[in-house]
Amino acid sequence: MKLELRNVRLPLSEFVLEVDAEITSERTCIFGPSGAGKTSLLEVIAGLRDARCDSIRFNDTTFDDSAQTLPVRQRKIGYAPQDDSLFPHFDVRRNLLYGRPPESHNPAFSIEHVTRFLEIESLLKRDVGKLSRGERQRVTIGRALLSEPQLLLLDEPLTGLDRELRETILDQLKKLPNEFNLPMLYVTHDRMEAIALCDEVLLIERGKITSRGDPARLLAS
Repeated sequence: MKLELRNVRLPLSEFVLEVDAEITSERTCIFGPSGAGKTSLLEVIAGLRDARCDSIRFNDTTFDDSAQTLPVRQRKIGYAPQDDSLFPHFDVRRNLLYGRPPESHNPAFSIEHVTRFLEIESLLKRDVGKLSRGERQRVTIGRALLSEPQLLLLDEPLTGLDRELRETILDQLKKLPNEFNLPMLYVTHDRMEAIALCDEVLLIERGKITSRGDPARLLAS
């Protein structure tokens, strides 16, 4: 995969997000402290925030440049936000299928495969208001997968989970890119998650990428 972010600029409340980078790793971590601009960067890539840029391109598709902005749905991005944003009036099945392409025939992204992989088959008829934090996170990831994306964006999916549940979902996330042949951008401020999941880390501080490299080496200290 190849994600190009050329002179992306977005004013935030305390600083300006300024990113110029090319990402080619299939499992890339956007790492930094809370409030560093990590989520804002994901939202720009997903098309949820309007930033100035020379261009944003994913493989052969231009998301943004001076001439056009590709609508969110046409970007084929699966986004699992930190605030899961599940619809309270839908059960789990309807939440999972929201945004699914109307004519979907890819067995890798069938509801049967996704729910089995995430171990949430038994939740399909449940009211989302009765789900635990960990169950909600897995449903949110499942909804992102069922949109049949070409790129998956995960924003701190393990925040607020107890240790045992974190390890369970972390093990699923380790297998996810290969299981679905899907590149992943993973946002976290937890260095152990970055080291366990990703091949490359981009360190962001106050809206700027300050360093990048192998997670184990860069985050060792």
